[in-house]
Amino acid sequence: MADITASMVKELREKTDAPMMECKRALTESGGDMAKAEEILRVKLGNKASKAATRIAAEGVVAIHIAADGKLGSIFEINSETDFVAKNDEFLKLASDCARLVAEKNPVDVAALSALPMGDGTVESTRTALVGKIGENMSIRRFTRIEAKGKLASYIHGGSKIGVLVDVVGGDDQLAKDLAMHIAASKPKSLDSSGVPAELLETERRIAIEKAREAGKPEAMLEKIAEGTVQKYLKDVTLLGQVFVKAEDGKQTIEQLLKAKSASVASFALFIVGEGIEKKVNDFAAEVAAQAAAAKKDEPKKD
Repeated sequence: MADITASMVKELREKTDAPMMECKRALTESGGDMAKAEEILRVKLGNKASKAATRIAAEGVVAIHIAADGKLGSIFEINSETDFVAKNDEFLKLASDCARLVAEKNPVDVAALSALPMGDGTVESTRTALVGKIGENMSIRRFTRIEAKGKLASYIHGGSKIGVLVDVVGGDDQLAKDLAMHIAASKPKSLDSSGVPAELLETERRIAIEKAREAGKPEAMLEKIAEGTVQKYLKDVTLLGQVFVKAEDGKQTIEQLLKAKSASVASFALFIVGEGIEKKVNDFAAEVAAQAAAAKKDEPKKD
């Protein structure tokens, strides 16, 4: 019997998107014959899974799970190729079940979550079977688990396209709900300035200096102008610095709101489906034109 190496299993998995153990079993059954092993997997899982694995999954949903006492929760994103599949009941159940597993089992990463038991197999085998059944790629992207210092509140918006999980210390349920909705609407990058990456601040500073210089401002004023720009940027992108979306005077910041309510935000997580994933956009008119041009080029020349 041929030795089944890790590289062989890896190669078959990349070809078929089947679970690692299924790949190993198929290779063992085929005596190490890669083509035959792929056929075995396609019989078991269907040939849809391998075709779907290469396609971009940039749609999907955000799912949230919070324990009954409000002290433990998770936010989870799973992607699909189309919004149609993102509304599929089995897909939504997989998202919900994974969010619960994240909260209860505390996996360290996506690989650890994928290996957890689910149904008659694992999270990964469940995902792969659903890919084969539906015929569309879907991938577990990310999750965050929060053990609350206060109490957790959540908000899901836009057909589960935006999800917020926020840990609020003090205040009441209405305040927590308002904060979750504010985060979904205003999309802060961090709680306060300490959470904003230094490279983002440096970029804002550099742009401000160049703009001021082009506007003819004196060199001696450039740093002061840049600092003012950076401070404005921080107010826009930090939760505490943002103006509360429901502020009656249009001026009250989240920091001021929390102080008035004797409350604080320990942490929050904001997930936007597909954020940062490059989506492939097909220009249908250009595609038709290209096909027509190619067909004309292939036509035999008339004498």
